[in-house]
Amino acid sequence: MTATPEPGAGQDIGEEGQVTVLIIGYILLSLLVIAVVTAVSAVYIEHKKLLSVADGAALSAADTFEIASIDAAGGEPAPVLDSESVSQSAAAYVERAGAPARFNNLALDPSTGAPDSRTARVVLTAVVQPPIVNYLVPAGIPIIATADARADLTR
Repeated sequence: MTATPEPGAGQDIGEEGQVTVLIIGYILLSLLVIAVVTAVSAVYIEHKKLLSVADGAALSAADTFEIASIDAAGGEPAPVLDSESVSQSAAAYVERAGAPARFNNLALDPSTGAPDSRTARVVLTAVVQPPIVNYLVPAGIPIIATADARADLTR
């Protein structure tokens, strides 16, 4: 009487350990995805925080307007912004808000000012050090936030 082998017996002799390689590969891929998602989320959140500071600085700078001279023919008084006062007000707001302690390499961009004499434009730059992957980008990731606020004169 001869024994017949079980179906599938002997077929997996060369496949031992291949499931372990697949599991290790999937774990490494999952860790890579988690690291990338964490880094992107950190950059996004820091950008939103910087944008919040820029919004506040733009609103503060928009309040530094002066009233334009009204001609003899009459007319409506209008607010006028000066680029230098906008920059100074924005810098003062950023200092009062304590933003330099919260952001790396925080700077007020030279394009901050009043492009049309009615709008205060504040441009802030900073550098984000993302977690986990900071060794891949040791200099950090630069972020820029731009905010505009319009000066308005109402009765």
